[in-house]
Amino acid sequence: MTNDNEQAAHDEWQTALYEASRSYSVTLQELSKTNPWPDVPVLAQALNTLATELWDRCFSVSDIKTAFSDSALDLPRYAAGDEVRP
Repeated sequence: MTNDNEQAAHDEWQTALYEASRSYSVTLQELSKTNPWPDVPVLAQALNTLATELWDRCFSVSDIKTAFSDSALDLPRYAAGDEVRP
């Protein structure tokens, strides 16, 4: 069991993780709206670049592939069957 200070530190860490993800997604949404090359999908290019950046930060290829795959497989649960957010 963690004490209150440890719990607060864990909560702050989790909030920072969520905020980094949210901020990245908002930026990608804006870039997608203003994409001057519509034949080059922003999301595919961004995820490819993210994967290489993660590799450059010493995440393993296996860990990156597993994380992307697991995330994609879990998305239908979060989306509740919708293809696009209503």
